[in-house]
Amino acid sequence: MKFSEMPYSRPDGDEIKNNIKALTERLKSAESYEEARAIFLEYDVEYRRVETPINLAYIRHSIDTRDEFYDAENDFWDALLPEIEEFEQQWNEALTASPFRKDFEREYGELLFTKTEMAKKTFSHELIEDLQRENTLTSEYSELLASARIPFEGGKYTLEQMVPFKEDADDARRLEAWQALGQWFKDNQAELDRIFDELTKLRDGMGKKLGYGGYTRLGYYRMQRNCYTERDVEAFRAAVQKYVVPIAERIKREQAKRIGKSYPLSFADDALFYRSGNPRPAGAAEGILAEAKKFYDELSPETSEFFRTMLDEELMDVVATEGKEGGGYQTGLPLYERPFIFSNFNGTQGDIEVVTHEAGHAFAYWMNRRRVPFAYTKPSSEGCEVHSMSMEFFGWRNAEGFFGADAKKFKYSHLAAALTFIPYGTMVDHFQHIVYEKPELTPAQRHDEWKRLLGIYQPWLRLDGEIPFFSEGMGWQKQSHIYEDPFYYIDYCLAQTVSLEFWAMLQKDEKAAWERYMAYTVQGGSRTFTELLAHANLSSPFDEACLKTVCEAAKKWLDEFDMTGME
Repeated sequence: MKFSEMPYSRPDGDEIKNNIKALTERLKSAESYEEARAIFLEYDVEYRRVETPINLAYIRHSIDTRDEFYDAENDFWDALLPEIEEFEQQWNEALTASPFRKDFEREYGELLFTKTEMAKKTFSHELIEDLQRENTLTSEYSELLASARIPFEGGKYTLEQMVPFKEDADDARRLEAWQALGQWFKDNQAELDRIFDELTKLRDGMGKKLGYGGYTRLGYYRMQRNCYTERDVEAFRAAVQKYVVPIAERIKREQAKRIGKSYPLSFADDALFYRSGNPRPAGAAEGILAEAKKFYDELSPETSEFFRTMLDEELMDVVATEGKEGGGYQTGLPLYERPFIFSNFNGTQGDIEVVTHEAGHAFAYWMNRRRVPFAYTKPSSEGCEVHSMSMEFFGWRNAEGFFGADAKKFKYSHLAAALTFIPYGTMVDHFQHIVYEKPELTPAQRHDEWKRLLGIYQPWLRLDGEIPFFSEGMGWQKQSHIYEDPFYYIDYCLAQTVSLEFWAMLQKDEKAAWERYMAYTVQGGSRTFTELLAHANLSSPFDEACLKTVCEAAKKWLDEFDMTGME
């Protein structure tokens, strides 16, 4: 069945809640493990049945935020999901208290109960209205950004459509694009400040209602941090400053020389990696997808079947259009056992990274789509990002097909971008810890904190006010995760570190690297993040030696890379 043919109708919210309630009562009264297990499997089916229309509505709302029907459905789910969560928590209580818990653990593993115990720590009845308000505010933020129309050169463009102008090789045009973009954010500054200020205080209040003294611990529970702590993240941040920032700064100094600009760079100049222009895909959307099909056909039988299904069943919406939400994501449609990819192609290198990054997520979902319980379909978020960021590096094998004459430029800039991204992503995490430790900060004080952190993690950027918004310490407001998924962003940095392990393997033995990737991927979410790595014989990013080793390997490769013709 093609995506456009998948039916959607608003379910009865009371029916969903009553179904969960009935299953919970039956579980409590089960007289044998066989009976309890059968009820557990019924609940798993019910969960998939509810998850599917949620994601159908979310995808179709993302594709066109102006669609009144799906806008209303999005509001419906924003209000209903916290109410459903209360009943899910009652199920969790019954499951963890079951006299057959040891039997469940023997069959499904202890992680099942680690997850349910952690989920119990994130909810109480008194949070329902707060959670509904949180959903409303994050929807307001995403719809505000989707509504953006940036006046530029006589036209009006969405945020995604502005990206090629932001990377234009013409210095004056590129600067004007950044200034136009920054001005739109400045014009909407009051609304951006209002939404985040309310979100921060709302989340802080939720943490206090649950007895955590603030949001940070609640945020870690919500992110299912089940194998590392805030102290481990702090140690990782210190290692990033020690090993990654120096190599990133060196990359940026070389970039400044290459494009003939002074150091530190302006935000506009930072966006231009080569004087001759950044690498661009060799074709438009149709050509990119054809090359992606070739890549996945050649990579493995499993990836070939997966991507052909994605194409045949129209499980991707990739072109930037009016009214479309920004960014990209992968989600699942459990009843159909299918993933879905959403993105915004805009003619830049990022288009190729969609058909590797988001498809990496989708492939992992595909390989685990029939797992029971559904909670094991995928790991926690840092584990998921390993799938995607590592698949980007496997994409190098088809660099010529994707980029044509720009293939060489792509390889260098992709590795360099991975290394310079880690400090940025770590800065996002550091900022969020500050914000939730000090919820009383004013909007102006939050901007000051971001500007201070820029000096630590991105010292190659010039903060002189030339470009409104960005050079004034406000650029964090364009990062949707900060509004919508607090404490998510460090996951990208941890995963990027692991992906660099795969990159290093690929330089030596592609077959062995793919076998290791599959060994990691086929585990789904059946283990914690650090256990997934150990079972695939991969190093943990929390081991300082891991960052040190990948940085040394990357530095050697960059130093020895032939830059001829890449001015």
